[in-house]
Amino acid sequence: PNYAGDIGLGINPKLVALVKDADVILLLGGRFSEVPSQSYGLLGIPETGKTLIHVHPGAEELGRVYNPDLAINATPGGFLDAVAGLEAPASPAWAGRAETAHAAYTAWSEPPATIPGDVQMGAVMSWLRDTLPDDAILTNGAGNYATWIHRFWRFRRFATQAAPVCGSMGYGLPAAVAAKLLHPERDVVCFAGDGCFQMTGLEFGTAVQEGANLIVLVIDNGMYGTIRMHQERDYPGRVSGTALTNPDFAALARAYGGHGETVERTEEFAPAFERARAAGRPAILHVKLDPEALTPNRSLSDIRAAGRQR
Repeated sequence: PNYAGDIGLGINPKLVALVKDADVILLLGGRFSEVPSQSYGLLGIPETGKTLIHVHPGAEELGRVYNPDLAINATPGGFLDAVAGLEAPASPAWAGRAETAHAAYTAWSEPPATIPGDVQMGAVMSWLRDTLPDDAILTNGAGNYATWIHRFWRFRRFATQAAPVCGSMGYGLPAAVAAKLLHPERDVVCFAGDGCFQMTGLEFGTAVQEGANLIVLVIDNGMYGTIRMHQERDYPGRVSGTALTNPDFAALARAYGGHGETVERTEEFAPAFERARAAGRPAILHVKLDPEALTPNRSLSDIRAAGRQR
């Protein structure tokens, strides 16, 4: 109930405002490096302009970029154990602040009703959110497709995502294999873009060989979507090296001895996922996404048009 969202890529503008308006920030176990700091723009450097309490297990990180008013060299767990018995002071000024911030997060994480094309990823995410258990593990690599997880999947348990810190493409499938082998009783779903999957897609063979019955959702828009987005934003219409000629990913799954299906319409997704879940072997669902659906909020054409107006 006190969660206000994640501070990273594609951040909620209301959360940006919350951080900027804060008079005190408790940074617990993090560095507030390039991505969470929004390219080092949220706080002043080295003086933040706020009261900063920085808790970090690495002494070398304390004061490295930001000068904290209070530096505490401790692990997050050790710090929380130490303050567990403290009572928060009551203040009328704080009344309703957490509820307002949480409501802003809830609204921000509600999937869009429509995007271009016959597969509505908003509806897919809503169905997955309603269907998968709290302990389901989601994995992903890097790409615009990952926004559908990071923004619209509401994590309900600790340690239910495996994802790269540094934007590594291809991370999701090997991570899913490891997660399923470690937790064979839990649902493990790998999200991968078409380009992302092809970085490490041969590890699907490892999944079949080892009996790691995961489900891979290959979100296929026929391009390296993130780089195409940057191209259209900065050099609209000048496309270079981002188009992909893809295989039939469902057929690839079957060739390995796994379960494979193609999803070309929203209503096909739920029954295909349930069949994959019941197959008793690793599965790939080849989800065909319209190239225009480049982000949840802006189409490829929108981004190109805005780039031409710059």
